Amino acid sequence: MDAGNAGWERRSAVRVVPPVQPRKLAKVPFVEMADGRLQGVVSSGSDIARVYVSSIASGTHGFSCSTNNNRPCGGLSGSYPCKHLQALVKEAVLQYGVDRVARYLKADVDEDSDLLHALDGRKEEAQAAVVFSRFLRHLAYLELPSSTAPLAEMQWFPATGAVR
Repeated sequence: MDAGNAGWERRSAVRVVPPVQPRKLAKVPFVEMADGRLQGVVSSGSDIARVYVSSIASGTHGFSCSTNNNRPCGGLSGSYPCKHLQALVKEAVLQYGVDRVARYLKADVDEDSDLLHALDGRKEEAQAAVVFSRFLRHLAYLELPSSTAPLAEMQWFPATGAVR
């Protein structure tokens, strides 16, 4: 173990990478690159109570968009992403940077080309419930008061030095 890694390995928290550019969370409150997909939650433009769970698969660029209760997006058809997917890609680029997102999605993007146009996927089914559940879990953590005390649901981790 080298000295650079030793500090964070002894702590219970991992350093959060700041966004590449600041972004507003009203339209796309949740975006992540996980489980082989760029995925997130996008607010509806017409109904304040509705959100869409959108995702793009890495490699195949297959895309999916539906409401949080699995009703399909009306704008999703053919081979071009709907406005929710377009917003997801735009916010992911602000959060992670175009190079990192393109690398994760395995998309060929030149300096002059647009990431959205480099995606050549088709509509495919994906489970919105998993992504929406992760989003709700993140919201729950935001509602907790600021504290350095351990979280109750993480108590199953052994205390430092408890296991020898």
